[in-house]
Amino acid sequence: MADLSLLQEDLPEDADGFGVDDCSSESDVIVVPSALDFVSQDDMLTPLGRLDKYAASENVFNRQMVARSLLDTLREVCDDERDCIAVLERISRLADDSEPTVRAELMEQVPHIALFCQENRPAIPYAFSKYLLPIVVRYLADQNNQVRKTSQAALLALLEQELIERFDVETKVCPVLVELTAPDSNDDVKTEAVAIMCKMAPMVGKDITERLILPRFCEMCCDCRMFHVRKVCAANFGDICSVVGQQATEEMLLPRFFQLCSDNVWGVRKACAECFMAVSCATCQEIRRTKLSALFINLISDPSRWVRQAAFQSLGPFISTFANPSSSGQYFKEENKSSEDTSVEDKNRTRDEEVPEDAQIRPEDVPTDPTVSNSSVKLEGAPDPDIGAESPRKPPGDSSLPCPLSSEPHQEAASNEDDKKLGTCRSASRLEVGSSVQDSAPLDQELYNSFHFWRTPLPEIDLDVELEQGSGNKLGPEGLEGTPEATTPASANITMATRKELEEMIENLEPHIDDPDVKAQVDVLAAALRASSLDTCDEASEAARRAPQDELPGCRLDHGTAGPLTSEAVENMESALRYIHDDSDSGTSGGFSPDEERRAKVQDVVPQALLDQYLSMTDPSRAQTVDTEIAKHCAYSLPGVALTLGRQNWHCLRETYETLASDMQWKVRRTLAFSIHELAVILGDQLTAADLVPIFNGFLKDLDEVRIGVLKHLHDFLKLLHIDKRREYLYQLQEFLVTDNSRNWRFRAELAEQLILLLELYSPRDIYDYLRPIALNLCADKVSSVRWISYKLVGEMVRKLHRAAPPTFGVDLIRELVESFGRCPRWSGRQAFVFVCQTVIEDECLPMDQFAVHLMPHLLTLANDRVPNVRVLLAKTLRQTLLEKEYFLTSASCHQEAVEQTIMALQMDRDSDVKYFASIHPASTKISEDAMSTASSTY
Repeated sequence: MADLSLLQEDLPEDADGFGVDDCSSESDVIVVPSALDFVSQDDMLTPLGRLDKYAASENVFNRQMVARSLLDTLREVCDDERDCIAVLERISRLADDSEPTVRAELMEQVPHIALFCQENRPAIPYAFSKYLLPIVVRYLADQNNQVRKTSQAALLALLEQELIERFDVETKVCPVLVELTAPDSNDDVKTEAVAIMCKMAPMVGKDITERLILPRFCEMCCDCRMFHVRKVCAANFGDICSVVGQQATEEMLLPRFFQLCSDNVWGVRKACAECFMAVSCATCQEIRRTKLSALFINLISDPSRWVRQAAFQSLGPFISTFANPSSSGQYFKEENKSSEDTSVEDKNRTRDEEVPEDAQIRPEDVPTDPTVSNSSVKLEGAPDPDIGAESPRKPPGDSSLPCPLSSEPHQEAASNEDDKKLGTCRSASRLEVGSSVQDSAPLDQELYNSFHFWRTPLPEIDLDVELEQGSGNKLGPEGLEGTPEATTPASANITMATRKELEEMIENLEPHIDDPDVKAQVDVLAAALRASSLDTCDEASEAARRAPQDELPGCRLDHGTAGPLTSEAVENMESALRYIHDDSDSGTSGGFSPDEERRAKVQDVVPQALLDQYLSMTDPSRAQTVDTEIAKHCAYSLPGVALTLGRQNWHCLRETYETLASDMQWKVRRTLAFSIHELAVILGDQLTAADLVPIFNGFLKDLDEVRIGVLKHLHDFLKLLHIDKRREYLYQLQEFLVTDNSRNWRFRAELAEQLILLLELYSPRDIYDYLRPIALNLCADKVSSVRWISYKLVGEMVRKLHRAAPPTFGVDLIRELVESFGRCPRWSGRQAFVFVCQTVIEDECLPMDQFAVHLMPHLLTLANDRVPNVRVLLAKTLRQTLLEKEYFLTSASCHQEAVEQTIMALQMDRDSDVKYFASIHPASTKISEDAMSTASSTY
């Protein structure tokens, strides 16, 4: 009756002749006409007739219904092209409706109608372009806000589905949007048009955006009258930059971006801070480092707290744009690097250095060795003593005598004798480096600049074949322990070559002495040269003239005198080169003064000011002056920052990471827990074991909200650890069964999921001793979802242990399943045993012949179980799972006879459900559809 009353209200003009009869005097019964009377009238009309009838109605609801049913009408007349065109013409007339709700309803149907027209192009060609698109474009300037919004949504949907031709975009859409953003346009319409232009830019592509959208967008960025327009431009600035590319961004957009970042409205500046990463991605490294960094520092120190808050949230993502994938340490273990990958890494790293235009680097001078880790640089200057001077050079990976230039702290504590031997090795390597400098052709001397060659970070050095052949001194293993007579002549050449090289390095560094980093390098090199020289008054005065005292205090350069290297000289040279080349903090903490150590920790991957601001996000004062959740934002972006800096600069972030890991807010610790496995991949196995494992252990004992982050990626983290370290966590897995809230069943379900993955990391004995008890415990969980995953866990455990040699653990596990579940006094345990057997059959965890021997006899005994639920599940398993296996279909064995006899017994069961599932054909139902319902309803 409700529907009928609505129909009567909607169609008052059609009620003539079918109206309500007057009440008779004899009775008060009202005679209501049947709705079929109205339906019969509509059935007599054609689709176009009904459309015309209700489109001309004075009732607004009728016209809304017409707009809503346009697609159905088109489908009815799609076979007749003329009728389709007639419907589209009526849509054009309906678009002129004075009621905004009708126009809005029509616009909501346009994308669906356009898709229909696209699918039926042969019948109604150009229908969308001629009839529908003009309506969409016209509604963009409609006076009603709802109509404008629906038209904007329709336009974006059409562009996303590529239903608008490129020609129409250029000639019909873009000109209208440009016109709507004219200075004399309505304020609201202008703001919305700018937003549409920005959103459609990624859909229309670079060419149209640069020609038709970008000029007006740049004008809108400078709109002095309406800050709303500037705010929209700032919010979408990154999208425009990503579309137009680097050149247009740097030439046209960056000046506007600088203006927006200094806008007098804080909302505009805040929008700029939010899109800073996208803008940075569209610029070159030089502009990113020199201009955008300073601009971002201004936003971080903005007077508005909201701007500072947005800037700090974008700081980590902005730092990540400085990442160089070739030098960010993507390899978890260093020995997994190939020589080709390492070569590409070093070449890209050298290419990214900021060098003058006239400086060039010879790629052949910076070969690489795949065995070198980030914490050491190795020189391979000693050929095999058994190979003559004319023998070809061995590949880098086969070098027989690598000599590390930087050592770990524990290596520096070696005996004096070892230090002397190591110093001799390094000196011999330096000899050939000096020879390569002396013997180079004049052209190479012009192209080569030692300042840029020794600029950090320095790849390992591999000597050229011809340089090795030209060197008269060959150093074998016996040279390390040789007599002084054999060492002294070589030491003279070594000293001369080393001093010449150091002098050349200092000369090239002097023009850049204003740089504090360069000044520090000059000081260290000068100290090394001073300690290794046999100074004379004349040579000291010459050195003083070349290097003034205010730049190189106490530096004395020796040009010609040759003599044996003292241990002090060797140590100073090692210290100097270690300072220049060192890629890790472990190498710098051994012998530097506090100032030198502080300078050594200053990285050169990102501007130091940005990193300092990022590290300050853990300062408690930031939570009061910027954002109470600023530490969470710092934790969220820390893996990206660590990847950008590379594992060689982890020392810059270690203290910050430890501070975040002990933060009072559990949300901060939770964020770190969810990403610790990613950070482990970035840092590598050694740093992970030293710095991340203690924090990981702390998270294991934290709140459940933090522990779940560790648990979800438990396998991802443990697989990165050494096997011995990994086994230590076997004793702690049991603790995951205990939660703060016993109702937190999802925690236990995630544990079961992770245990399935952990099976591949442990031996069969470890699985049986430590994982088996947890799995059996989860199989008896109170929640069916946990039990269901646990059945799969036990099945995979059976598979793993059965395939082990010998399969004794698998047999023991099956025996325990039978004892604990198959013969359990509780019916729920016996039902769990049937579920486990079903999983083993479906996933083929055991060969069917082995299943028939070890599990099936115990499974068939449950046909006499006193609980119908167990027998129902048994009937499903036998009929729908077991009998579908090839082994039981083809082999005429005693096992097949036993199964058939059991099914026949279940078909005569006193319970009707048991009879049903034992009798139906296996293909008629699927056990997976009702297994969960059975489990949840019977426990």
